[in-house]
Amino acid sequence: MTTLTPELYQRFVDLIYKKTGIWFESTKRYFVDKRLDERIAELGLANYREYYHLLKFSTEQTEMQQLINRLTVNETYFFRDFPQLQGFAEDVLLQMVKAKIKVGNKRIRVWSAGCSTGEEPYTLAIILLEMLPDPEEWTIEILASDINTRVLDVSRKGHYNSRSVKDVPLEYLGRYFTQRSEMYILNMKVRNMVTFKIINLMEEREMKVQTNYDLIFCRNVLIYFDAESRLSVLNRFYRSLQSDGYIYLGHSESVARITDSFKMKRIGGTTAYYKP
Repeated sequence: MTTLTPELYQRFVDLIYKKTGIWFESTKRYFVDKRLDERIAELGLANYREYYHLLKFSTEQTEMQQLINRLTVNETYFFRDFPQLQGFAEDVLLQMVKAKIKVGNKRIRVWSAGCSTGEEPYTLAIILLEMLPDPEEWTIEILASDINTRVLDVSRKGHYNSRSVKDVPLEYLGRYFTQRSEMYILNMKVRNMVTFKIINLMEEREMKVQTNYDLIFCRNVLIYFDAESRLSVLNRFYRSLQSDGYIYLGHSESVARITDSFKMKRIGGTTAYYKP
């Protein structure tokens, strides 16, 4: 195989950015090179340029999706960032529930954007079951989305290893999981609460139909975007939220550094943002 020149590498990076909003800096070159090499070998192509032309000019998006699946990082587990989730459950959610009950609205809509292998949306489902008064009387809608089709397939199965459940409180582990050998099977009650869908956060048409959410969780996703893409995605999330709806980012991410559209709320040592 011929050498991947800096010029052609940049073309790959620009094409991926255009499709996904994900920006690979020069420090990620080895990571990207390796994934390109693997895919080119699997397809039996002659060189990088042939693969680039396949990605750019194909009328189908199948191969681009294959590459996206290889390039997106999926690091997650149940109850990740427990202090943030605790603040959400014991403060934001309780206040939201009180306000909804007061006006006779027992519907709650949640979006886990960049859900990876499903641990986050399933964690949110468990929290709602535990915290809502008479949860069976509520209409609970949880959308879980990702750009990676492979992780969505894993999510739908609801089978997890010991590392994924390491932070699940023992009480919840016994209540919502069944252990089989070294795997933990999430029960159907929780799995049926979540709908999984492939969504590209940079696709304006798809994002426009995501509306009226009470809560959006997009944790540790925007760190892979550049400044322009982050702003675009947050503007779309703003439209997707109802007034007084909340958005949660990862602990190292900050809405305030990107846009002043949201208002900040501090809960203990954690931060949440809401749409006024």
